[in-house]
Amino acid sequence: MEMIIHLIFVFCYPANNRQKLLPKSPLGGCHSMKILAQVLSAALLLLLSTELLAGPLSEYRSPVAVVLAKDGHWLATANQTSGSVSLVDVASGQVTDELACGTHPSFLQKCLDGQHLVVTDTFGGKVRILEINDGKLLPKATIEVGFEPTGLAVSPDGQTAYVGLVATGEIAQLDLAAGKLVRKLEVGAWPRYLALSPDGSRLAVGCSGESRIAIVDVPTWEVAYTEKLSGGINIGHMQCSADGKYVYFPWMIYRSNPISRDNIRRGWVLGSRIGRVRLDDSEYREAITLDVPGTAVADPLGITMSGDEKRLIVAASGTHELLVYRRADLPWEGIGGPGDLIDPKLMRDPDLFGRIELGGRPMGIAMADDNRTVYVANYLKDNIQVVDIESREIVREIPLGPSISANQIRQGEAVFYDARHSLDQWYSCHSCHYNGGVNSKAMDTWNDGSALTMKTVLPLDNLSKTGPWTWHGWQVDLNDAMHKSFTTTMQGRRASEEEKEAILAYLNTDRFPPNPFRAKDGSLSAAAQRGKRVFESSDANCASCHSGDYFTDGKIHDVGLGADEDQYEGFNTPALVGIYRKVRFLHDARARNLEEVLTDFHSPEEVSGTRALTEEEISDLVSYLKSL
Repeated sequence: MEMIIHLIFVFCYPANNRQKLLPKSPLGGCHSMKILAQVLSAALLLLLSTELLAGPLSEYRSPVAVVLAKDGHWLATANQTSGSVSLVDVASGQVTDELACGTHPSFLQKCLDGQHLVVTDTFGGKVRILEINDGKLLPKATIEVGFEPTGLAVSPDGQTAYVGLVATGEIAQLDLAAGKLVRKLEVGAWPRYLALSPDGSRLAVGCSGESRIAIVDVPTWEVAYTEKLSGGINIGHMQCSADGKYVYFPWMIYRSNPISRDNIRRGWVLGSRIGRVRLDDSEYREAITLDVPGTAVADPLGITMSGDEKRLIVAASGTHELLVYRRADLPWEGIGGPGDLIDPKLMRDPDLFGRIELGGRPMGIAMADDNRTVYVANYLKDNIQVVDIESREIVREIPLGPSISANQIRQGEAVFYDARHSLDQWYSCHSCHYNGGVNSKAMDTWNDGSALTMKTVLPLDNLSKTGPWTWHGWQVDLNDAMHKSFTTTMQGRRASEEEKEAILAYLNTDRFPPNPFRAKDGSLSAAAQRGKRVFESSDANCASCHSGDYFTDGKIHDVGLGADEDQYEGFNTPALVGIYRKVRFLHDARARNLEEVLTDFHSPEEVSGTRALTEEEISDLVSYLKSL
């Protein structure tokens, strides 16, 4: 299949350049072209029949990460919706090559001799190594790692890589020269991004599912300590200081207060931060607040630092901007801080803090050696923006493909990730429904008619097929639900009919990975097969409510978990598809894992009055639930 996709990229090249990308044929170049035509014809039929090219966003590149050659001659991007890596000649601004590299790549780094790239194929469960040779990308090795590899860090010698496995809460160590997996270590839920100290001895891992930073001692391969980010969600990319003392990262914080206009504007609902944690010793994190009254910052993700460490730069993807700071004079605060709004000191000095409007959705960023030029992977603009952070202007934009008008689904995607639809642009749909899924907190959205009745965020996959909506199931009109999300939960303006239709079209696309707890052919493990029988048994009685394709009957049930403060009685049966992605369970997050759900708060004897399940049955049932 990879060869088929590569041939399609070859076909897209000008005719006079195709020959050098083809394998040599003993019968000559003309014969190679005939073979190409035959294979490509069959490939297109196969791909169309399996809908691998039929994805609604596949016509866009959607870059999410960017790396720059040491000499600045080339840059490379990981393109999420096209499943490719692009190689760009910086001087000419031309894409010299593009190579298919799996499904939903999320991150890339330079490795080995600096003329290789390592890329995470997140939905494919692989890490891929590519060689850069004479302006071309060549596949060199593929390492099976499983369980949604996302962020990467590479050792100073380029020989070793570390990757976060989001679905299992592990990091994996890879030998890049040998092209093999070496070992894994459990670090905590959702280790999306990580960074390695300059000497390679300490690895910082942002565990968004547990609101903490884990510091791994690499030589002993143990978690040395963790630092809590109280209320923290959505930890972004990570950047180590040159002296190896700190790791810097952006994140958002949820403050557990009712959603009201005053609370939002005080920073008491959601806010954005930059933090730093010690790499050499356990010490409470330090942070600064990013949010400006009236024009807050949302969804910070990318981070980099100038080589002289004068500047710290963050990409705020929800508010479409670069944030530029003078690092040495930032007012870091530890215990008891920072405040809920930006320190006035930053507002008084334009050299200490500046904002550069970029548009689109800026994500990964890379810094040039001149300490002033930043390259930005802009997801929605489908380009690389070259930004001068000292003059505060976009110097040029490098397109990664032909200009394509946004279709309805792409328009809906833009709305979903746009914080400017909320009051004073404090947060976007994505801030709570991370990439359309869930976050790690129970939140008070005011969408159920009562204040301070915290609810876990429900995922938005299969949305139109899993009504009614909300935990209490009172919402039976999806258009009205969308309206309330913008006007009540986000306290923003009413979405237009066109915007609502677009965002629903986007949410109805398949944006989630194949289940990593199943075999590659989709089959169940032996334990999951046994668990399926337990799930369907009268003793467990799960299937009496969790039924159908999405494991929900769409009905309201009183399972004994309500509170006096609830406006509605009973709970809507939640769908179980993709439940492995969650780290908090039941409506109020009282259960921290599936075992606790099944043995305590939602056990068969509590809900159905049947018998308690054995330890073996619980284990098998959990295996089955994770496979859904």
